Amino acid sequence: MEENVTLNQPYPSVKVTTEEELGEAVKNNVESIEITGDLVGKTLKIKATGKVAWAVALGSLGVAVTCLILRAKGSDVVENTQTGKAITFTGAAGGTAVAATILGKAAFAAASIAAAAGGVGALTTLRDKYVIKEHSKGKLILEHK
Repeated sequence: MEENVTLNQPYPSVKVTTEEELGEAVKNNVESIEITGDLVGKTLKIKATGKVAWAVALGSLGVAVTCLILRAKGSDVVENTQTGKAITFTGAAGGTAVAATILGKAAFAAASIAAAAGGVGALTTLRDKYVIKEHSKGKLILEHK
């Protein structure tokens, strides 16, 4: 028997190994996300950062992600001028550097997750709307609240 699938319905479960896949899963409100590999530790760091430190990191990541998204979309200002290229590079590097002082290596993962999902709101969703169901060496399962 075939199961009818409606577009724009959340996926019940996915397995991810990259920041981009995790960003897409969060963006799509996947019910259960199984994370494996190096991404496990980075995701745990994002979820474990305190609220005040997270607020600072999120602000910095917002600058970085905005610059990355503009660059990826081929913004006329970014692509056609040296100044645009310099601003987006400096913004992305500076924002990620500030976040790295708080999150360490997880800052780069966080920026990639947010860029794949279309903005830093995905990081807040990841932190606040997903709970850890299972954690073992090399594997992390998150469930949507």
